[in-house]
Amino acid sequence: MTVWPVSYTGFASGVEKFGIKKRGRRDQVQGIVSILVTLPIILFALTVHEYAHGMVANGLGDPTARLQGRLTLNPLAHLDVIGTLMLIVTQRFGWAKPVPINPAYFRDWRKGIMLVGLAGPLANVTLAFIAALPLRFGIPLAPAIRFLLEMTVYINLGLAAFNLIPLPPLDGSRVVMGLLRGRYSYSYAQLEAYGPFILMLLILTGATGYIIMPIWFLLRRLVLGW
Repeated sequence: MTVWPVSYTGFASGVEKFGIKKRGRRDQVQGIVSILVTLPIILFALTVHEYAHGMVANGLGDPTARLQGRLTLNPLAHLDVIGTLMLIVTQRFGWAKPVPINPAYFRDWRKGIMLVGLAGPLANVTLAFIAALPLRFGIPLAPAIRFLLEMTVYINLGLAAFNLIPLPPLDGSRVVMGLLRGRYSYSYAQLEAYGPFILMLLILTGATGYIIMPIWFLLRRLVLGW
């Protein structure tokens, strides 16, 4: 069976959803500063996301990611040059290099692709949960530290929610693929060729916001308690 990527790990942050709004020169400067501050958080979130895919796949018997040097938290192993530039230029979305897997190594390929697909979003939710602990328990923090923790929570939950959209090549589609059977599975697999174009259309029209925000708010309530 051919090797195919788990996801493109798209990130549709919609910086305005994270409190960064651009209205005039001063606000534009503040927006640029905010992006520069949060960019390391975004890159780390993307890195952990892809690392989790590779770790779970390796644990299930697929050495593909390990053999390609992807079982590392070094961002350089996971970053896609164009995806990173898109993130910086558009301030809306970007992607990391997809982690390749070979389902032929899995004892149960359906279960395998579901677990590998869920690994990325769950890793981001875990990061958000850890960052949210001081916020949830009301620990006094300096404004700058509080801002960084809030951004860590919001960005990781945004990445998790976005990738749970059940549209190829996002992680949610791997979960659906593992659940479907027979002709339904075959029909859904045909979306693979058109999924990236549909996804780009949804991003450019802003429709992804209507899809991910209910998931994002649910995850935020679970992580922050409010």
